[in-house]
Amino acid sequence: MKRKSKFKIPSKYILMFLSAVCGIAIYVSFTMNLSGGPLNTVAGYVFVPMQRGINYVGSFLIDKADNLKNLKSVMAENQELKAQVDALTSELNTIKLEQYELDNLRELLALDQKYPSYEKVAANVISKDTGNWFSVFTIDKGSKDGIETDMNVIAGSGLVGVVTDVGPNYAKVRSIIDDTSKVSGMLTTTSDGCIVHGDLQEMNENQNILFTDLKDSDDKAAVGDPVVTSYISDKYVQGILIGYINTLEVDSNNLTKSGTLTPAVDFEHIQEVLVILDKKDSGETKK
Repeated sequence: MKRKSKFKIPSKYILMFLSAVCGIAIYVSFTMNLSGGPLNTVAGYVFVPMQRGINYVGSFLIDKADNLKNLKSVMAENQELKAQVDALTSELNTIKLEQYELDNLRELLALDQKYPSYEKVAANVISKDTGNWFSVFTIDKGSKDGIETDMNVIAGSGLVGVVTDVGPNYAKVRSIIDDTSKVSGMLTTTSDGCIVHGDLQEMNENQNILFTDLKDSDDKAAVGDPVVTSYISDKYVQGILIGYINTLEVDSNNLTKSGTLTPAVDFEHIQEVLVILDKKDSGETKK
């Protein structure tokens, strides 16, 4: 086998040689005015394509540089737009929260005007028992604000419950949907009395509360009739809306009726309440 020659001319020397030849050719062409000669022809075949290639590479690099510059500009603009979107989103959330609070205050104001004969104090809910419903919860007003046990609490469109415990700066409220709650109610259409019972299972299943012992001897009670607190209630002041008849049926004794009420209050979302500072007169007839 023949060995390959190890002698190899470095590429840099070849490049230098070719560059020298090109330089000499250019010099001879200009000094000897061989514009129409063979050197000019060679130059046309060699340097023109080279120039075109250089121009193409230069244009390509310039375009890439411009694109990179535009990309950086677009990215910077995109960051500014993201910051503006974040600021506008935050502002919109603040406006929504303020609108929600304003709606709640308007609702409380309307409720306050609905029962103008009672003195009231507004309070915020600060905690609640476990579960979906506000059956037992705590408000941020107490004895320093004139609140006492057995005072009525209202929100939304009507009755929430009654104060069961009071501290200097807080009070606990048991709502009418709690299992231990009972309220003497009355139909506004007939003045017939009934007993409204709290039932968390019924709230979980149908979002209703129960009523029993309705003496509707004239069969005038109907679905949709409002039920309010009765004048014979022992703790609740008269005329506070409890809810509306949702279902109605005759009991097995054929003397009374029972059914369910749709509460006047959204017991899943309570944030602000009004506490009625007027307590039920203990001298009235109780039930």
